[in-house]
Amino acid sequence: MALGTGYAQQNCSIARALEIVGERWTMLVLRDCFYGVRRFSDLLGHLDISRAVLTERLASLTDAGLLERRSAGGHPEYLLTAAGIAFWPTLYSLSRWGERYAGDGGRTRTFSHAGCGGEVDDLGQCPVCGTTPGPADLIVTLVEGSSGHRRSDPVSLALRRPHRLLQPVTPVAG
Repeated sequence: MALGTGYAQQNCSIARALEIVGERWTMLVLRDCFYGVRRFSDLLGHLDISRAVLTERLASLTDAGLLERRSAGGHPEYLLTAAGIAFWPTLYSLSRWGERYAGDGGRTRTFSHAGCGGEVDDLGQCPVCGTTPGPADLIVTLVEGSSGHRRSDPVSLALRRPHRLLQPVTPVAG
């Protein structure tokens, strides 16, 4: 029996969510959009993904309402919608789970609350002020010596600098 390609027979919210974000590369595209990567060419170069796959993932995320495609200076940009931004806690939790159970045990990035400077915990809560800041209120910082320092593409170089999530990242020439 051939493996099915969808979850049509499943009456389950997880199955419905997987229909949108379950394809390979999709969560990495969303991750980069949270980091402020907006242009197709920047996503392409940073993710090492094929042009065809990236085109399909961006189209499916746009169709599902997680991304919005806008023209900016003659180049299309992809911005997270309210539905896309609402995905942040899931993506953050998956990242923390991966650090603990699927990686080498080390953190690659920290996320701190821009309002008070507190580093958010595994649940995304700030221990300093007791709030759960949204992604626009978080500053992401690459941990010195982590695997994020290995890449030298222009987007990776830009992502080495601490910056607020959702703010556009300008690639840096190597």
